[in-house]
Amino acid sequence: MSGGWNTIESDAGVFTDLLTNLGVKGVQFEELLSLEPDALAQLHPVYGVIFLFKYPTNEPYQGTDKPLDGTFDYDASERLFFAHQTIQNACGTQALLSVLLNKADPSVSQEGDAGYIDIGDKLRDFREFTIALPAEIRGEALSNSELIRDTHNSFARSSPFIDETQRRPDEEDGDAFHFIAYSPIGGTLYELDGLQPAPISHGACTQEDFPQRVMDVLQRRIARYDASEIRFNLLAMIRDLRIRAREFADEDLVASEERKREAWRFENALRRHNFVGFAGEILKGVVSQKLASGGSAYEDWVKQGKKKMEKRAAEQRARKGGEGEDVEMQG
Repeated sequence: MSGGWNTIESDAGVFTDLLTNLGVKGVQFEELLSLEPDALAQLHPVYGVIFLFKYPTNEPYQGTDKPLDGTFDYDASERLFFAHQTIQNACGTQALLSVLLNKADPSVSQEGDAGYIDIGDKLRDFREFTIALPAEIRGEALSNSELIRDTHNSFARSSPFIDETQRRPDEEDGDAFHFIAYSPIGGTLYELDGLQPAPISHGACTQEDFPQRVMDVLQRRIARYDASEIRFNLLAMIRDLRIRAREFADEDLVASEERKREAWRFENALRRHNFVGFAGEILKGVVSQKLASGGSAYEDWVKQGKKKMEKRAAEQRARKGGEGEDVEMQG
């Protein structure tokens, strides 16, 4: 069972407000629409990236002796915050925390202004409690943290029809997606994936090298999929852009970023509500209005609606096999 964890969207506004609600200061997420290193370098300082991809169900995923790319660094499991994923639907927040909790100790950060994040008292207490534990126990502690779980679930889409927290693995249908993290830590580029036995090292990497190095790794990973597979998403964890804007006295950028935050808050508020009751009341009102009109107004309205639905279904069938539509991904 998924133990009370719902899926959340791979969305910069969701992840940014999730961090804020956990008490983290001075950090935000930005979506990357390109795998060009310059696109990431422009966002400096960058703490890490979160990558969402289709989980392969037709071949083994968890490594044993060697991952498909890079090398397992079992010793790093003891000195980094790395947790095994022990529960469904938590991978998005777990990937986020894999970057965040490895940037929380100013005494060991060696990456300049991208090496330390003020994670707040509650997450700091959680890190101090779990950092000495084995990776599998850290995963259990994360899954059982009410603070983290409740904050995570507050960004799940509200649905009156599906209770994801009670869904069993054998009831899963459709495509599955998974979040992982990449971050430069202590001079090494690490891939942090809770479904793997240990952090995966991709070699030496400075903060300046990170955009080029991580994009190379992601390009190799994407190349293992069919050319028709385009359902990937990449989010960068960066310093709050409003901080840099204020440092350069760029009032236009400050205002633009504030408007973006306001839009994110509005979108996230909508996610917490389901509108089935609202839509039902509107439908009842329209039906009453049509019936009150008398004659064949109601029947004509129903026939018109059926024709529109049939036309829309025909258009969708005609598009099948073509470019297709955008797919909203969750993990």
